[in-house]
Amino acid sequence: MEPLPSLSEIEAAKALIRPHIRETPTYRWPLLEAGLGCELWLKHENHTPVGAFKIRGGLVYMDELKRQQPDVGGVIAATTGNHGQSIAFAAKLNGLRAVIVVPHGNNPEKNNAMRSLGAELVEHGREFQEALEYSRELAAKEGLHAVPSFHPWLVRGVATYGLEMFRSVAALDAVFVPIGLGSGFCGIAAAREALGLKTKIIGVVSEHAPAYALSFQQRQFVEQSSTTRVAEGVACKTPNKEALEYAFRYADDILTVNDDETIAAMRDLMQATHNLAEGAGALAYAALKKHQAQFEGQRIACVLTGGNASMAMIARALA
Repeated sequence: MEPLPSLSEIEAAKALIRPHIRETPTYRWPLLEAGLGCELWLKHENHTPVGAFKIRGGLVYMDELKRQQPDVGGVIAATTGNHGQSIAFAAKLNGLRAVIVVPHGNNPEKNNAMRSLGAELVEHGREFQEALEYSRELAAKEGLHAVPSFHPWLVRGVATYGLEMFRSVAALDAVFVPIGLGSGFCGIAAAREALGLKTKIIGVVSEHAPAYALSFQQRQFVEQSSTTRVAEGVACKTPNKEALEYAFRYADDILTVNDDETIAAMRDLMQATHNLAEGAGALAYAALKKHQAQFEGQRIACVLTGGNASMAMIARALA
């Protein structure tokens, strides 16, 4: 298990990404806070050029890849959307071919967004894991560099949002962050450790994709199929073992919320802040709302990790 990125490494990543991504805001929203009994800050990672936090990791990863393998001709990644947009954005910036594999039935708006960034889109399998396995076959066949969904370079880039958030809001008691494969969680953990803070980190997953929560509870690797129809960004069947070790060490808890609670949170966020949260992006607030009694009187942050909800899902949330 590698050490998490240091403060100087996160600062260097921040300098690298700053020409492409401005600091995203951390705001209090009185309407959202009403009735929660705590002070709530929302970190708006839906305000990046691809509408999600992943772009930070993609830019750092692609920069490192070009340094270490200057002759690399192209990259391939499996995704349900935000990782793919991140890789497509960073590949285009670095003049690289990008092939992205998504499962059938993936969010059509995310698919279109990836194509608009110049990616070649391939649809394969019924869920992320099948798309991932096929992407590895294609990588070998076409001589492409396979970009994983979890990697120390990705964490280093993603940790920049944690640094921004902790420097924007002093003395946070706890931060809620969704867990897909774990880079977002590890980014928060890296920033907290680098700054020497005591803030609790609460991971959140879908009740219908509970692999990380079950693994955390049992303190061992547990696979569990995903059946979420709302939070595709955390539709994880197989936890990343390295990310899981970080979760065992740095998470104070990993909570679950169901699809109905997630949809309700999406609606609350839209109504109170006029910001879009995709299903995965609404998980942190959904979990705080569900467990608000435990956090009464505290200063809490929730990470709105992405806003790339499909029009159909937005309509469902507003219904």
